[in-house]
Amino acid sequence: MKSILTLAAITLAFLIGLFTTVALAAEKKEVVFGATVGDFSDIITESVKPQLEAKGYTVKLIQFTDYVQPNIALAEKRLDANLFQHKPYLDQFIAQKGLKLSPLVTVPTAPLGLYAGKKKTIEEVEQGSTVAVPNDPSNLARALLILKDLGWIEIPEDVDALTVSPKDITKNVKAIKIVQLEAAQLPRAVQDVDYAVINGNYVVSSGLKLTDALVREKSRAYLNWVVVRSEDKDGQFAKDVTAALQSPEFKAYASKKFAGYKFPEAW
Repeated sequence: MKSILTLAAITLAFLIGLFTTVALAAEKKEVVFGATVGDFSDIITESVKPQLEAKGYTVKLIQFTDYVQPNIALAEKRLDANLFQHKPYLDQFIAQKGLKLSPLVTVPTAPLGLYAGKKKTIEEVEQGSTVAVPNDPSNLARALLILKDLGWIEIPEDVDALTVSPKDITKNVKAIKIVQLEAAQLPRAVQDVDYAVINGNYVVSSGLKLTDALVREKSRAYLNWVVVRSEDKDGQFAKDVTAALQSPEFKAYASKKFAGYKFPEAW
């Protein structure tokens, strides 16, 4: 009987240890972020990472220079979360690729703006001026709306602002030559064109200043989001990431670092 009780105790201890191990394995303690170079990478390394590490996480960052691979890597589970995109772009990407991704929490976002190239002021625009713009559909639409607001092109009012493309231009008032480039290339290309519409994160990472923009976009629809796989959106690590980005510590950090940015409306 004593041997049986001893064996039972050993078995119970083994099972408890096994269940504990399984539970710990299920509790995610490493988070791999993907982010574009610049301000979004800074948000992760300078504020989110130390907050998560204080809760026992290990945080890794993989940097990207394009707007396609971060979502692919997330869907393929090479990342746990990414930070680089606004919701209109995410919605469009999901519709095209059929991925199960979900927005989690918004972050301060540098607005899209028109920057000087060979021409230093808006008043210098002339017939046939060249304007470089992002080539991904969502940011291209934003760029075209800036040109519309300047009166350089005309687009019907009833066109969906999120899907505007060059084919929607009904009148090219200034005969603008639109040069579509990958967003990350725009800061380097600005010297070769008259003007360039550049994403805010690439403005910052290239050493340009947001305050140098000749014109900024008006819409608040393009705040950027941390995105996770849909299956993870209610997980503990997702809750902890959200808490970090809504914490007083992060708000204080962002207020000092991101002058000129658009902030989440809830702030």
